[in-house]
Amino acid sequence: MPVLALLVIVADQLGPWRSSGGEPAAPAEPKEVAVVPAQPAPAQAPQPATPAQESVARPPAEPVAAPARPTPLTEVPPDLAPAPPAQPSTQQASPAPSEPAQQTALAPPPPETVAPPPPAPPAEPTAPEGHRDAVVWLAVSADGHEIMSASTDRVIKLWDIDGKRLIRDLGIHKDMARTALFMPDGKTALTAGDDGEIVLRQLSDGAVLHVYSSGQNGGVNKLAVSADGKRAVSGHDTGSVVIWDLEKGAVLHVLPGHDWSVSSVAVSPDGTRAISGSIDGELKLWDIVAGKQLRSWHGHERGAYGAVFTADGHHAVTGSGDYTIKLWDLDSFKEARRFDGHSGTVYALALSADGRRLGSVSLDGTARIWNMDTGAEIAEFDPGTGPIYAVAFAADGTLLTGGIDRTIRDWPAAGRDGVVLFAGAPE
Repeated sequence: MPVLALLVIVADQLGPWRSSGGEPAAPAEPKEVAVVPAQPAPAQAPQPATPAQESVARPPAEPVAAPARPTPLTEVPPDLAPAPPAQPSTQQASPAPSEPAQQTALAPPPPETVAPPPPAPPAEPTAPEGHRDAVVWLAVSADGHEIMSASTDRVIKLWDIDGKRLIRDLGIHKDMARTALFMPDGKTALTAGDDGEIVLRQLSDGAVLHVYSSGQNGGVNKLAVSADGKRAVSGHDTGSVVIWDLEKGAVLHVLPGHDWSVSSVAVSPDGTRAISGSIDGELKLWDIVAGKQLRSWHGHERGAYGAVFTADGHHAVTGSGDYTIKLWDLDSFKEARRFDGHSGTVYALALSADGRRLGSVSLDGTARIWNMDTGAEIAEFDPGTGPIYAVAFAADGTLLTGGIDRTIRDWPAAGRDGVVLFAGAPE
C-alpha cells in the first residue's frame, strides 16, 4: 500500500509535463454556468456607426436632396450662369464620343438643286363695302346701269356699273339671301331668301313695301317674275312651288309637286307657264294661271339648276349636277341640244339679250359662253378662285359672275382675262 501511494503521487506530478511536451491533452469538459438575464438599459440616443459598421450593419441609405435655396428675385439666365465646380471622380474619364466610322467611309452626297416654292398668288383686292360671303345671285337693270347682288351674308346690294361704286345696301334678310330681281317698273325690286320671305323693296332707299311670307312652305330657294310684273313663282326647300299675285298681294296657287327641294324656277315670256327643277333632277312644266302641272320628266341624273326660257317660249335650258347643260323642246319634251364642257355642277345660267349666247357658271370654278345655235363653246373663264354661283350678261355683252371669293367680275365676251368690278370685303 505504501508503495502504491508513492506511485500515484509521482504520476500526478508528471501529468502537466506530458501535456506540454508530448501528446496533447484532452479538452476539458464544458461547464454549465447559469446566466442571470440582463436588465434593460436606459434609452440612449443612437451612436453613429463607423464607416466599417455602416457597410456591415445595414445597406446604404437613400440619397437625400439638399434643402432648396431661396429663389432670387432676379435669376441669372441659364446660358450666363457660371458652371458648377467639377466634382472629383474616382472613375476613369471616358474618351469623347467620335463619329461613327462608317460616316468617314461614305462617299459625299451628290450636289442637289432644290427649286424654291412657287410664288404666292397675288392678293385679291378688297373693299370694305363689298360682300362678306359668297355672291350667289346677280341681276342687271333694264337700262344696264345697275347691278343687284344677293349673298350668303344675307345682304342685298345695289351697285352702279358706270361709276363702279356701291349705291346702297338695299336690304338684309333674316337668313341667307338667294335671289334679287329688278321689277319691270324700274323702281322696285323683289328679293327672297332662306328665311321664307319674299320682300318688295323700293330701289331709291330700300324701304320695304310688302312682305310675302312662305309660311310652312319653307325657305325660298329660287324666284322668278313674269315680264309684266304681275306674277311671281317661288321654289321652296319643301318641294313646293308657289304662284303669287303681286298686284293683289295674294297667293294664287300652292303646288306641292316635287318630292325634293326645288333648285330652279323660270317663267315663260308670256307669263302663262313656269318650269321648275329639283335636286333629284326632275323637271316640271306648270300652267301658272290654272295652277296645274302640264308635264313632269326626269331631265337630269342629278339636281337641275339655273333654268331659263328662250325668247320663243317653246324651249328651256337647264344646267345640272351631272355637269351637263341641256336645251329642251317643250312641245315634244325631248332634248334638243347639249352643251358639254364643265367638270362640276352647273349652278346658274343666263341668256344674252339677243338670245344667241348662253352664259354658264359652275362649281368647277369656271364660267363659259356658248353658242345657242350650235352648242359650241365660245369662251372659257377661270379666275382660279373656286366655285362660281351667279351669272348675268351686262348691257355691253360682257359676262358678269359672282362666287365664293365674294367678288363680282366682268369678263370680255370674246374671252381673255376679266377684271374685278366690285371687290369683296376683307375676310
